[in-house]
Amino acid sequence: MSEIQVKDLIINAIKNKKVNVLRELFETIPTIDIAEVLNDVEEVSVLLYPFRVISSEYTGDLFAELSSEQQEKIINAFSDKDLIKLLEESYTDDIVDTLQDLPANMVSRVLRVASPEMRKDINQLLNYEENTAGSVMTTEFLEMKNTVEVKDAIKQIREKGKDAETVYTIFVRDAKRNLVGTVSLDDLIFAKDHETLEDIMDRDFVSCHVNDDQEDVANKFKRYDLTAMAVLNKEDKIVGIITIDDVVDIIVEEANEDVAALSHVAPLEDSYLDTPAWKMAVKCIPWIVILIILGTFTTMALDKIEKTQVFSVIPVLICFVPTLMDTGGNTGGQTIALMIRGLGTKEFGPKDFWKILGKEALTAVIVAACVATFGFIWFTIEQYTGIVTNDKAEFLSHFNDTIPTIWNGLVWKDAGYFAMNTFAVSGIVAITLFAGSFLSKCVAVVLPLGVAALKKDPAIIAQPILTTIVDVVSLIVYLLIALAAQGILSGLF
Repeated sequence: MSEIQVKDLIINAIKNKKVNVLRELFETIPTIDIAEVLNDVEEVSVLLYPFRVISSEYTGDLFAELSSEQQEKIINAFSDKDLIKLLEESYTDDIVDTLQDLPANMVSRVLRVASPEMRKDINQLLNYEENTAGSVMTTEFLEMKNTVEVKDAIKQIREKGKDAETVYTIFVRDAKRNLVGTVSLDDLIFAKDHETLEDIMDRDFVSCHVNDDQEDVANKFKRYDLTAMAVLNKEDKIVGIITIDDVVDIIVEEANEDVAALSHVAPLEDSYLDTPAWKMAVKCIPWIVILIILGTFTTMALDKIEKTQVFSVIPVLICFVPTLMDTGGNTGGQTIALMIRGLGTKEFGPKDFWKILGKEALTAVIVAACVATFGFIWFTIEQYTGIVTNDKAEFLSHFNDTIPTIWNGLVWKDAGYFAMNTFAVSGIVAITLFAGSFLSKCVAVVLPLGVAALKKDPAIIAQPILTTIVDVVSLIVYLLIALAAQGILSGLF
């Protein structure tokens, strides 16, 4: 069924008040797909109708998947009684996610109608620092004493499991409320009735603390193939859990932040379509201004080159400046993307600096050699075909004051002279290309690992600095090689 068909079915069922059809759709269509349809609805009555007629076991999840704008409309329209019912069917961590995007007056109203126990849980989660395990955990989980027998544990799951975030992992504690193990649902089902949880629990469990970074938590899930993890406070008591669906959200959020940073754009809080144009502009402008300021160093390098008058002696060299800067940035960009990804997944860290630098230096030599070789050939072709031309008077005097190309055949008139000029220019640019590509890849290792060693986000800091360093270094190398070649080749140009 296509998205358009799904949308038409849902809207038609709501507007024509086909309750049975709507209930059947909720049973067969994923809640997030229904939420995407309702996110485009303008009429409040249409938006509210499913919450009036659909079972609360679906509407709690539906509310969590809606955009903050639609959630705000619903809270505004709901009576206190309706709001209490909705809160009772929602998980605490989902409620907290919603409250973080709502105006203060609406947050106050939600907290006012919430039960004392839920209000305590919400306030607890809201007080944790953003992007930590405590801020994304849920307090609805199955926790049992280690002395509980299997048959009683299964009975408790039947009684309380509906309100828990997951029933597939039971967290076992001792009399002092210390976490001592975990029991998976399949182990519980196949265990004997008289056995205790202590007999069958896994003592080699993985946990995290409330102040651990959420990205570190996600990496633990990946490393140990977890579906749920206990979150402990500073006394090592379990205060909540994080489940795999929370981790998927974390991974997407972290990936979006890295992509935004590498693209020189501040991360978006909402989806692209829900973000106003003015807010998009605000996200872009600061980075552009920063890059303009950093570009001052490139301008200074070009100014120094211009004062040496090397371009007046070999004017054709100026045509290759953009290519040199772009190639250096591109080769460094490839490496920096790998470094940021590796640091993000904890595949390596600053302690592996020399090992990584050695590997990338070898890679850089191979890449730079290939790029320089191809560049030499390509730059020569550009000059022979007239894409790049040398219009200096002394040079043109050898060809009847006409720009020589293979198309007019003049390159063959004084083939040796033309070839020496062409190869000299291509050689200067190719050598610079080699040096720029090599240095770019090496700098792309040093920067992110250095920034990571300082406990900062390498994706935000490393990329703009890399671009500036590579541009300036490429220009300086270009100048030095051109100056060195100027004396040797001055007779040719």
